[in-house]
Amino acid sequence: MGWSACAGAGVSPGASASAAPFEGIGRSATEAEIKAWDIDVRPDFLGLPPGSGSVADGEMLWIEKCSSCHGDFGDANHVFPPLIGNTTAQDIETGRAAALKDPGRTRTTIMKVSTVSTLWDFINRAMPWDKPKSLKTDEVYAVLAYLLNLAEIVPADYVLSNENIAWVQSRMPNRNGMTLDHGMWKIDGKPDTHNKACMKNCREDAEISSSLPDFAKAAHGELQKQTREYGSIRGTRTTPEEPAGAPEAAASKVPHDLLTNNACLGCHGLEAKIIGPGFTQVAEKYKGRADAIEYFKGRIKSGGTGNWGDVLMPPMSQLSDPDLETIARWLSEGAQH
Repeated sequence: MGWSACAGAGVSPGASASAAPFEGIGRSATEAEIKAWDIDVRPDFLGLPPGSGSVADGEMLWIEKCSSCHGDFGDANHVFPPLIGNTTAQDIETGRAAALKDPGRTRTTIMKVSTVSTLWDFINRAMPWDKPKSLKTDEVYAVLAYLLNLAEIVPADYVLSNENIAWVQSRMPNRNGMTLDHGMWKIDGKPDTHNKACMKNCREDAEISSSLPDFAKAAHGELQKQTREYGSIRGTRTTPEEPAGAPEAAASKVPHDLLTNNACLGCHGLEAKIIGPGFTQVAEKYKGRADAIEYFKGRIKSGGTGNWGDVLMPPMSQLSDPDLETIARWLSEGAQH
């Protein structure tokens, strides 16, 4: 709140919180705190850090970190909508993606996006899915260069940088397709919706009218542990409290922390298939296999495709040997939960 007050009142980060309109509440953000959060890149490239990355380097990064969800060529791999496709040389010339007028054509990201800064910004802050903000600046440039080459916006030997990205913007297939007539796009615009939310003399009680059934609560692990430990939202606990004085029973239960922290539950439900099979389905398939633990350890560590369809499971090479043993043993014992 100190940051908001500082920004809203035009107070510099070094000024005292008492100068802000919310006296006694919070404090002004420091320069370092603002810098940590102020990472957005605008369409005019304000905020774009210096750096560069080649199409060739981007391809290697893409195969390693991105292709398991988006396909080798940005073609979705059955998980997400396609990123690349349905644009032409004529679109690059006119700045209008003609296929958007055809309701029968699949919408791709490169068809819809108008500003290349949006792609850079999103890759930088949100990708890869399981490790957002883990890419270095030059890696972001490289991954974006590879995508732009797939869309035939830049050549295969191109090196994208902060110095030439403006030229790339001039070749975006839908750069002239953005419309601005959307409610609050302008400060004095009219809102798109007309909410009737109460602003004064409102009822203070609230009634919970629906909730997840018990059998479905832990489908994606312990939600409370996947939520930030600060802020107004803590997350709902979705697994039962461990009974006091029963360490043996606790040890045999689902290794929720390992499955959650390594993004396993994003693709596998405890019982049901999500993208990959449910853990109980895996345990049932290999039930009774003498070398089950070693087999599971090898499959988890190396990843691969073929046993459960054509969606690639990325290698879990970051797992330590003890953690790998824990997950493999749990699966070999039937994935009880």
